[in-house]
Amino acid sequence: DQAVGKNVTSNFYSDPTLALTIANIPSEDPATYEMIQKADTIGVFQIESRAQMAMLPRLKPACFYDLVIQVAIVRPGPIQGNMVHPYLQRRRGLEPVVYPSEALQKVLQRTLGVPIFQEQVMQIAMVAAGFSGSEADILRRSMAAWARRGDMGHMRQRLVDGMLERGYPHGFAMQIFEQIKGFGEYGFPESHAASFALLAYVSAWLKCHHPAAFVCALLNSQPMGFYQPAQLVQDARRHGVTVLPADVRYSDWDCTLERGSRDDPQLRLGLRLIKGLGRAAAERISTARADTLFTGAQDLATRAQLNRRELAALAEAAALRGIAGHRHRAYWEIAAGEKQAPDLLQGIARPDDNTTIRPASEADDLMADYAATGLTLGRHPLALVRSALQRRRFRTAQQLLRLQHGTHTRACGLITMRQRPMTANGTIFLTLEDETGHVNVVIWKRLWERQRDIVLHASLIAVDGTMESDGEVYHLIARQVHDFDHLLAGLQTRSRDFC
Repeated sequence: DQAVGKNVTSNFYSDPTLALTIANIPSEDPATYEMIQKADTIGVFQIESRAQMAMLPRLKPACFYDLVIQVAIVRPGPIQGNMVHPYLQRRRGLEPVVYPSEALQKVLQRTLGVPIFQEQVMQIAMVAAGFSGSEADILRRSMAAWARRGDMGHMRQRLVDGMLERGYPHGFAMQIFEQIKGFGEYGFPESHAASFALLAYVSAWLKCHHPAAFVCALLNSQPMGFYQPAQLVQDARRHGVTVLPADVRYSDWDCTLERGSRDDPQLRLGLRLIKGLGRAAAERISTARADTLFTGAQDLATRAQLNRRELAALAEAAALRGIAGHRHRAYWEIAAGEKQAPDLLQGIARPDDNTTIRPASEADDLMADYAATGLTLGRHPLALVRSALQRRRFRTAQQLLRLQHGTHTRACGLITMRQRPMTANGTIFLTLEDETGHVNVVIWKRLWERQRDIVLHASLIAVDGTMESDGEVYHLIARQVHDFDHLLAGLQTRSRDFC
């Protein structure tokens, strides 16, 4: 709902048929599922994490219930209980779907014989081991406490004995117990997964059909999710969204939508992205320009009651370009307009002078963009150093996707995410970004222990490794990592870290 909230609908969507809610968004939309299957889900609720995005091309959700399973299966419970691989093998037709009994088939048929949901574990205990409803509830509460206190052992004998009495093999009984133990590390109830899947589908539908409105709302809700504004904007532009810079002539505090030349919505960045500028100042700017356009930086400062710090923040973000020119010219106008002692003004050019002020270089502009707003609408930083990387035989993210499984290669990118899941036995997962897309990097525990400082503190990292692929899922398995921050010295970027 937030992606079509009032800040968006009031500025762009005037057609009442586009007053979308969860209740009236079209269900089972093929284009949305096609997007989901490609893991094109940056910013999408619940299925935007690296682990979820790696699962989507494998599971290939094609209907709502597939999405329910997708949400639930990438959880510590199913992973620790070794349920993920069997389910995928059966879904792909590589392993037969078998049921230990007709009674259990009724419990497990909807998940191809593999228990994925918390309710299924309770039903298995009741159907296969003779648990009463109250005993199954005790089992549920024991699962929740297992990870904290490890006190589920008392249920083991009761469960195994009950299954043996009903003719189930001892090996199967032990397998079920180990799976139940896995759920102690967090397993989803089916109703919970269904609720999350509905929100995931609605988010994905909005991203698919209204990408500008979708990213607009995400930016206005920051901080949240797995991605910084820089990655959200990069992704929106790859999807054809026109992104306009923050500008005191047009921008409000929040990001908004504007009508483009073909009536397509364009995203206007809000003043909220400018570091050092508060909401009160942004609202004074919006109010002041309602009557008449600003004639220059000093006119803006007077009418919006801005102090020098606020003016400098706007200049640094190039938000004064429309009334004072490029960054350097804006700085000059601000400095020339400051109150100074008369003897200090001698020889100083005034704003109305025809003094030529050289604009910043592309690299300096890019550095200033990141420092002021955390993102750039210019070329990606890696594009500026691509020729140097090519000389060292580094491939782009898109080129990596064309390599055969097992190919030794090199990649370089800005770290946008670091993850160290508790289920991964010390393995670190990095997401690198270059001008063509993303690279998923796997760093095994031994390499992490040797090169921890680089992994944690470098922003631009180079990786020597081996490409591994499974269908449409690609990973670069690192053998060595290198700190390449010197190639973009001074660049200030941020990542989302879950380590």
